[in-house]
Amino acid sequence: MAPPSLHDSPDHPGSASPSDVSGGTLGIWFVGARGSLATTATIGLHALAARLTDETGCVTAHPDLDARGLAAWSDIVVGGHDVDTTPLAKQAERLVAGGVVPGVLVHQVGADLEATEARLRSGVRTGDSPDQRADVERLAADVREFAAAVDRVVVIDVSSTEPPHDAGEDAATWAALEAAWDAGRAPLSPSSTYACAALLAGAPYVAFTPSPGIDVPALRELADERGLPYAGSDGKTGETLVKSALAPMFATRALAVRSWTSINLLGGGDGSTLSDPAARSSKTGTKRSGLESILGHEVPGPMHIDYVEDLGDWKTAWDHVRFDGFLGTRMTMQFTWEGCDSALAAPLVLDLARLTARAVAAGERGPLGALGFFFKSPIGSAEHRLATQWDDLVAWSHACAERVSS
Repeated sequence: MAPPSLHDSPDHPGSASPSDVSGGTLGIWFVGARGSLATTATIGLHALAARLTDETGCVTAHPDLDARGLAAWSDIVVGGHDVDTTPLAKQAERLVAGGVVPGVLVHQVGADLEATEARLRSGVRTGDSPDQRADVERLAADVREFAAAVDRVVVIDVSSTEPPHDAGEDAATWAALEAAWDAGRAPLSPSSTYACAALLAGAPYVAFTPSPGIDVPALRELADERGLPYAGSDGKTGETLVKSALAPMFATRALAVRSWTSINLLGGGDGSTLSDPAARSSKTGTKRSGLESILGHEVPGPMHIDYVEDLGDWKTAWDHVRFDGFLGTRMTMQFTWEGCDSALAAPLVLDLARLTARAVAAGERGPLGALGFFFKSPIGSAEHRLATQWDDLVAWSHACAERVSS
């Protein structure tokens, strides 16, 4: 198989029609397809398509957004990569046991989960192969095969958080990356390997985790060359969502925030991954940056993410805010957030797939800053205030809908 090249044209989706997926569809290719988030999203998608559930939590169902040109739930299919080999049906059983999804619903969409399972492919781990170029091309070939059965594919990374990673000069440009591969080096992290494969397969890429992903100069160059849009990073689902709504209140009321302490307790696979200090630093960085951007100054206060195995897919966050009012009067606000991470995030990744696919149809390319509403660390936008992000999303949604409908 020929090595990937910056100037090779990607295969055009829709060139073939395997029997398990009909034409006229949007394909979501999940990186981390057997994880809790992707499994919940897949169950939810099939339930939405069969009208077994309502659209609670789905941003694209909001009446302020323009739905023209968005894929119908029944026209979306799922495939993906994962290093885990536990079947989706078993993952679904675990989610039922943890109170994340209803058992009756899993039973009703069981055949759909089996069909999705048949479209999943093995992923890559760090150090699995000495030939990163071959890994990239294998992953890209999997995405191309899936894309051949649908009108459009969006790749969404929902895999475990990686530690910060700097590919350095080996990925400063696409030419430098190819030279590194020629020399037998493997400069890309797994998330960046998946991002590279997505772009080479002609698919837009969405980073729902804080992992490096597409945040590598060579990959941004590749996306620009291919005219592909991308979005991220790190989905805003819980405590940070609350912060992005509350922090502007302090700023606009001219109340001086003196400290903001955050304690996060979570279980599940994500909690286990974040028990590693290196991986945890990726998450705390994105959680902290938005708050300080909104308030306009450094905000003291510890931020903890602690793994509590017994919590499973649930998380609890406790925040303690100290602020000054008129005449220096010191006051305190506290809040507790308890939620199910997978149930909060699952509709968002479905939203992102629909919106990104329509962005492609509307001719969008490069970073999709208007999708910052969904992320802790928005690519292509410095805006973190939730209300302003919403206004930007609504305006962009109408603009895209007009272009695809004209």
